[in-house]
Amino acid sequence: MSKTELDTEQLEDGLRATFERAAASVPPSADLVGRATVGAQRAQRRTWVISGAAAAAVAVVAAVSFSLAGPSQSTPQPAAGNNPASTNSSAQASAATAQTVVGTWRPVRLNGFTTLKAARPNDPTITFKADGTWVGSDGCNGLQGTYSIGQRGEFSSRSGLQRMVGCDNVPHTAVLKATKRITSDKTGLTFYAGDGQEVARYARAR
Repeated sequence: MSKTELDTEQLEDGLRATFERAAASVPPSADLVGRATVGAQRAQRRTWVISGAAAAAVAVVAAVSFSLAGPSQSTPQPAAGNNPASTNSSAQASAATAQTVVGTWRPVRLNGFTTLKAARPNDPTITFKADGTWVGSDGCNGLQGTYSIGQRGEFSSRSGLQRMVGCDNVPHTAVLKATKRITSDKTGLTFYAGDGQEVARYARAR
């Protein structure tokens, strides 16, 4: 064997011995796997913690954005039948007709007349009849006359002869003379002048 071959063999033996000593100092493979598993579990737990924190942050941002933006435009609106405005509009007065004015009415408010509750011999009422005539009492005197009413509540009247016994007379005739339009609702009749000003209100007596 040549000197070169001998030197190569000795070098290989030295390296082999070095590798064997290093291998002997390495822990068993099971421990390596265990440590690797524990490390992976710890890394996974850190990942879960980070992921949970990120999700919580996203939820907070979403909640703040919603509160700033307000409710969605697609929020259902109440139906028209449940809407207070539509309920009020349905209760508004409509034009009086020949059918709605027929009956006996008592005054509840007269523009500029402040003594409706004063004591009188008779009840101050007006009765509109279907034949186009009206009768009534101002509280002291009997009244009568004729009237006409259009499909849109247009109104006109004429007063007949009457006595003039003095008392705190309710001026029915003056109300009817000034009235150019009447509306009706569930509470009674409202009389208006030609300029749209309210003249009087009457409630059904019977």
